[in-house]
Amino acid sequence: MDNWQFSRRTALKAMLAGSAAPWLMNVKAFASSCDDHIVRVGGIAAPDTLNPFASYSNWWPLVYTYDFLVCVDAQRHADRKGFAKEWSVADDELTWTFKIWPGLKWSDGQPATARDATFTYNYLRGSIGKPDELNVGFNSTGGLQNVESITALDDETLQIVTKLPTRWPIDNAVFMVPEHIWKDVSYADARGTFRNDPPLVATGPMIISEFKQGQFARFTPNPHFRAGQPKTAGMVFNFFNTADPIAQGLKSGNLDYGVSLTASQWADLSQDSAIQVGQNRIEQRDYLAFNTVSGDGAGSTKALQDPAFRDAIGYAIDQKVLVERAYQGHADPGAGLVAPVASDYYSDLKDIRRHFDLAEAGRRLDAAGYRDTNGDGVREDKDGNSFQLELITGTGSGNLEMPIAAVQFIAGWLGQIGIPVSVTQLDSGALNARTAAPAKGGGRWDLLVQGLWSGPSAQQLLNLGKTGELTNTAHWSNEKFDQLVSQVGVTVDLKKSRELVDQAARLIYTEAPYIILSYPLMLDAHRKDCFEGWGTDISGWSYCPFDRLKAV
Repeated sequence: MDNWQFSRRTALKAMLAGSAAPWLMNVKAFASSCDDHIVRVGGIAAPDTLNPFASYSNWWPLVYTYDFLVCVDAQRHADRKGFAKEWSVADDELTWTFKIWPGLKWSDGQPATARDATFTYNYLRGSIGKPDELNVGFNSTGGLQNVESITALDDETLQIVTKLPTRWPIDNAVFMVPEHIWKDVSYADARGTFRNDPPLVATGPMIISEFKQGQFARFTPNPHFRAGQPKTAGMVFNFFNTADPIAQGLKSGNLDYGVSLTASQWADLSQDSAIQVGQNRIEQRDYLAFNTVSGDGAGSTKALQDPAFRDAIGYAIDQKVLVERAYQGHADPGAGLVAPVASDYYSDLKDIRRHFDLAEAGRRLDAAGYRDTNGDGVREDKDGNSFQLELITGTGSGNLEMPIAAVQFIAGWLGQIGIPVSVTQLDSGALNARTAAPAKGGGRWDLLVQGLWSGPSAQQLLNLGKTGELTNTAHWSNEKFDQLVSQVGVTVDLKKSRELVDQAARLIYTEAPYIILSYPLMLDAHRKDCFEGWGTDISGWSYCPFDRLKAV
């Protein structure tokens, strides 16, 4: 989900205290009955606005309402196309041509054409370099710097010409918006105060008609959807801070579909004959990050800025145990930045991969100058101060909830090597505030455990380590790494792209601003009694399956 935090894209919420309020607030949206043909969905999400230019927290619910030009699912599945029906690139690898669906309409009945797609992208391009540049939401200027021109050749033909070869024209996750709604919105308002209140105007199958922040989004079927109006009477997406009420809602029948389930909840629901569970590999990486900032926003010790210290900590993390015991087998052990689902770029880095060995972690800490000189069981940093690290954790909006047991294992292992850790659990908003750049008030933490569900393109997979990216919560900066990411962004040849990604993945693994803990599987479940047509591959990258469900 990227540039995004889809980041498609909430919290362990301190902890059950945070799950009670949304559960109670959502009761009105719940009143479930198969008879009304309204699909009720639950997920961990905390959208703060319906404006795609102003937030990275609103993937859910916007992905069901707005179309991408192409993006992920349209490339993987012939029946999940977006705004463009088909596309091609010329032999020069610079000129891309997109054919827009003939007769496509916005949900308000007005024609949706290549001119609207041109407007969407050029609206973003026009903000580049200005004080109010549109770079704070899913609809972002990222990647447009390499675009030479974007032109509507006619109502059904869009042409994008890039300066250098790049897959950005088909990989970008920019939501297509109608010119007649957005043309008079200033850049300052688009990145800030414009709420984009419902009913929204879009081309997706389900149109947001009501939005209660912290509670739910209500959808009505789009009568002008290109494949025909969906056969359900609508949809309600309920927002939660933890997975507990999602599992409860599925069991009680108050929810038809739930995502972001924990392994224990998934196992319990699998025993219910009225419920079908599923799991899929996704692009999320759960990680331990070090606050590498110096100066304002720095952590409690300069050791966090030392690659040798971070590398040693890596030997104290047992990814296999985390998968087996914390994730109960519903994850792959972490290694590099690239998740296994991105098979074109994945490598297990076995030739440089650390192994779990607490004694080795201790030896490396000793060699790096972090010893327990007074024999009290706690190591000191190079300034002579005893370690006492704060580890913050939580679940960002649209990401899968991480099992708290994973955090407990990490804290225990670090304690065994003389690095005591205190754990602070935060909700999505507080987590975003703490991990923001120091210039925006963030920082003053030591360790961070969270997950990030990013996009699948090579560049998106590497953005976790790119200087200045919102997703780079470690605030690590490395010129060579940034150069590799830039090269990836202008490389179309898959073999060359793989080589660049591998170089970048090895560099950041060695520097260790992040320790990748796992690649969690997306655990979901749906009830069988009200609707059919769910399929087996719900990726989270598009409107599917909510365009094709029908009553049982």
